[in-house]
Amino acid sequence: MTTRIRAAAALTAAAIALPLAACSAESADSGGKVELNYWLWDDKQQPAYQACADEFTKANPNISVKFTQTAWAQYWQNLTTQLASGGAPDVWTDHASYYPQFVSSSQILDIQPFVDRDKVDLSQYQAGLADLFVKDGKRYGLPKDWDTMALVYNTKYVTDTTGLDKLTWNPADGGTFEQAIAKATVDAQGHNGLDPAFDKAHVKIYGFLPEWADGSQGQNGWGDLAVANGFTYLDKNPWGSHYNYDDPKLAQTIGWFKHLIDAGYAPKFDKQSALGRDAVMDAGQAAFTIVGSWTISTYLGTGAKQQYAFAPLPTGPTGRKTAINGLSDAIYAGTKHPDQAWAWVKFLGSPACQDIVGERAVVFPAIKSGAEKALAAHKAAGRDVHVFTDEAAAPGGTFFLPISDHGNEVAQIVQDSIQSIALGQAGAADTLKKANDQVNGLFK
Repeated sequence: MTTRIRAAAALTAAAIALPLAACSAESADSGGKVELNYWLWDDKQQPAYQACADEFTKANPNISVKFTQTAWAQYWQNLTTQLASGGAPDVWTDHASYYPQFVSSSQILDIQPFVDRDKVDLSQYQAGLADLFVKDGKRYGLPKDWDTMALVYNTKYVTDTTGLDKLTWNPADGGTFEQAIAKATVDAQGHNGLDPAFDKAHVKIYGFLPEWADGSQGQNGWGDLAVANGFTYLDKNPWGSHYNYDDPKLAQTIGWFKHLIDAGYAPKFDKQSALGRDAVMDAGQAAFTIVGSWTISTYLGTGAKQQYAFAPLPTGPTGRKTAINGLSDAIYAGTKHPDQAWAWVKFLGSPACQDIVGERAVVFPAIKSGAEKALAAHKAAGRDVHVFTDEAAAPGGTFFLPISDHGNEVAQIVQDSIQSIALGQAGAADTLKKANDQVNGLFK
């Protein structure tokens, strides 16, 4: 960390420290010392945020931050359990897919009064992110980062990169994207998917590895292409109340993914490895997949077992579209230390912390200066990741994932339906129509 960043962090944290003189007597326990419990799920991000905590505590010596890091699935399970028992952390890393349930259960603190009091500049964040965590005038977090989606490919299998930045896609014939997938698919005899002699029953390397456990959003593939085909999830987003999973444009998209299986270009759903997609790619069993910018270190880091590169998502009938998502930090409604928790959350959402995180290049921070530092750090390390920032900056090129009540139920209904289509148990149009009726029935 540079001296300038240390100074900026200290100045910002010092400014945060001032309102704490007004803390309640209950908050100022243990002789004025307060330890905040802070949860996050990503072990790769923890060192960067620990560096933020160190700077924060330097300026606020009566406040320390205790970190608890737990893997994704266990994280949400543990958090739900702790919230139900009244023992939740003071602050936790939050996700737009999960926070509606905390709002409906009154388990999350409205920080809008703090934002108004401290005149937090909401315009400093990546466009639209500040609105994701707002409902009925109440605010439940400040943006901390963002991610977009891109193609990642194995450079050993995809040697002709001409036109990869200009791939096209449509659900009828797959466009040049399907041609690239077919060319990268290789059977046991060495024939690729464009060769008439290709044997789809004995595939050695699949051209594309789909994500079938993507809930109701399809962020890692089908959602991006469906929106590029003209699909919209909700009547309004966030906080819509009518879903559109019966849209023929979505059925066409899911049908195309099923076509990849039938053609032998993607593994059958029930035969796909139990390993995650990252592990399957690293095992050299597939050429292309769609991933988020949070996987940059996975594919371009020293631990990768294959050589990879990124390319933009293909352009669909309505253009190139990528989901853009962002995290925030939530304050437990039952915390005994609301003022100190706010001071920490405010610092996490400030340029001082986000510049520190940006220099570590583990995510793209929500504030522009932090994102620029992340891109510069990647470039200095020889990692070409500009496709993610290019897509984020493209006019009309991004969309937000759906946020509504009943998120967990919606996710399960839609995921079960899409998996049944992938298994060949039912047709896309009828299955998605039934799923949509179930989903919208939750709002009646």
